[in-house]
Amino acid sequence: MSDVKVIAVAGKGGVGKTSLAAVMVKLLAENFPDKKILAIDADPAVGLSTALGIEVQTTIDDIRKEVVSTAEDGDTKSALELLGEARYRIFDALVEQDGFSFIAVGRPEAAGCYCKINSYLKEVIGILSQNFDYVVIDGEAGIEQINRRVMEKVTHLLLVTDSSKKGTQVIQTINEVAKELVMYEKVGAIANRLPSKEIINLLDTGEIPVLTGIPSDGALAEFDLKGENVFYLPDDAPIVVGAKEALTKIGILS
Repeated sequence: MSDVKVIAVAGKGGVGKTSLAAVMVKLLAENFPDKKILAIDADPAVGLSTALGIEVQTTIDDIRKEVVSTAEDGDTKSALELLGEARYRIFDALVEQDGFSFIAVGRPEAAGCYCKINSYLKEVIGILSQNFDYVVIDGEAGIEQINRRVMEKVTHLLLVTDSSKKGTQVIQTINEVAKELVMYEKVGAIANRLPSKEIINLLDTGEIPVLTGIPSDGALAEFDLKGENVFYLPDDAPIVVGAKEALTKIGILS
């Protein structure tokens, strides 16, 4: 389906991307019960599954390894044939939840090398997106996946920062790279874990419009520590209110 909305959540590590991505899935599931929603955990740290209360059995990387190992040697099948096999198996890795589906990328083969899995991830996002109305991608920290064009099919880019200079610099860098490599329609910043709402006026996000400011939330920190499902967060929790405001301002929710 060509009008699929693909929302990517990106930013530096430790700014609360994963919790925000999970809350966005919650909001989409609640607001669009008749739509097909997919959550993709594209961060090798695999945190989105925990935030959504999912136990991951099979990851995209597991499938990639299986498919590659079924070829007797590297030359017996073309990359296209291997991708064809993977296309069918990808749906085995989908976890169906109440209101949305979930898939995890898994860990790369070797520390520091994301090349193979990232190129594979790009194909997977393309294949899966055709079957859904809304896709939420929790990206890995930094700009690696943007750099490798993993997210070139994204329509809405949500860049998360905290109140640190480093946080705002990282989202500006991601945006600069994304302008060249990602065909996104809309971009916006979410200022998260702010010591106070007033801080939002002091943040330098360059040309990226700030959609919302979310104060630090002790209750959410407790949720994170216990690994609890964000679907149980109350509607008035700061992160739920903030995520709703961001999705509304960027045109996903009305």
